Amino acid sequence: MDVAPTKEHKQLQKEIVAFAKQQLKDASFAERDRGHVFSRALWQACGAQRIPGLVVPEAYGGKGYDALGTAMALEGLGLAIEDQGLLMALSTHLLSCQVPLVAFGTEAQKQRFLPGLSDGSRIATSAMAEPVGSSWSDLATTAVADGDGYVITGEKTLLTNAPVADVVIVYAVTDAEKGAEGGITAFVLDVETAGIQRGPAMDTMGLHTAEVGSLVFDNVRVDAGAVLGQVGGGVAVFDHAMTWERSLLSAGQVGQMQTMLDQTIAYARARKADGKAISKYQSVSHKITDMKMRVEAARLLTYRAAWTLDQRPKEAALSASVNKVFVSEAYVKASLDAVQIMGGKGYLAASNMERLVRDSIGGTFYSGSNDVQRSAIAAELGL
Repeated sequence: MDVAPTKEHKQLQKEIVAFAKQQLKDASFAERDRGHVFSRALWQACGAQRIPGLVVPEAYGGKGYDALGTAMALEGLGLAIEDQGLLMALSTHLLSCQVPLVAFGTEAQKQRFLPGLSDGSRIATSAMAEPVGSSWSDLATTAVADGDGYVITGEKTLLTNAPVADVVIVYAVTDAEKGAEGGITAFVLDVETAGIQRGPAMDTMGLHTAEVGSLVFDNVRVDAGAVLGQVGGGVAVFDHAMTWERSLLSAGQVGQMQTMLDQTIAYARARKADGKAISKYQSVSHKITDMKMRVEAARLLTYRAAWTLDQRPKEAALSASVNKVFVSEAYVKASLDAVQIMGGKGYLAASNMERLVRDSIGGTFYSGSNDVQRSAIAAELGL
């Protein structure tokens, strides 16, 4: 198995890093007052580079990259910008919405939705989680057949991008008796469709520029053309999206881990204690070497997960779960190590380390909690 990036992949990452440093360097977000400041301008700047359409074929306005190319691009964003919220919003849009549209959408759906979702003029959200939970057995949103269409009723919550989204992929029960075995259907529609009510942005611990909210579907009428994939095939659509999301959300985290490592090394070399750089103390140097090992392992696992998506998609679910658990936990540990090495300076709000720690924690439970992923891994191992 050769997971090494090609010259083209490396060049892509260089271009993404250069773009982000130039165009996104002024991205600001009101951490002090926990404000929500999602910026359409920054999103559209990314859209001009077709970053929201990395996985979309060029025929529909995207970049047409494979999974490894997409991972390299997202890692490049993580290397260049501190705004993990923007990365989260882009990744959700790309992986949980664009990916299933490309894989399961009809030609009419692709023509209607993909160009605008790729050029930055529109934003997508995926609506699975509900107030009662996010497992198939808990799903209460229904889509009742009505003539040549459906009436969707229910509430979805904790949806990344919901407060600013233009397009939604929603999962609803179409046959309660079948449940997850053919009774769940995915639909794609405009958020401005009559009957959809958008909730305000929720106040979250971190990732503040990735706005999270709810959508209420109050007898929303859609025609049969809104079905994404097959009627009763919603679980397959969702699983496909989550495999991509769990495989590649980590790429931005890897980039940020590398940036934290570089910043920590620079600080440890410059900071003096008893007349010598603290990097010379074993307690510091060993912690930094552990950070280095984690980021290298995280990068290899992410590249391997991307390679598996491209080359062996039937095996991708397991590598996606392994990758998601390891990288998200390594990211938390890296942020805590960086704060500890920087000591009092790292604890100051002005250092931005507080934000890095809060942002990193979210990775352990979004896209399926790590406990759920461990259970999935255990099942694959026959445990």
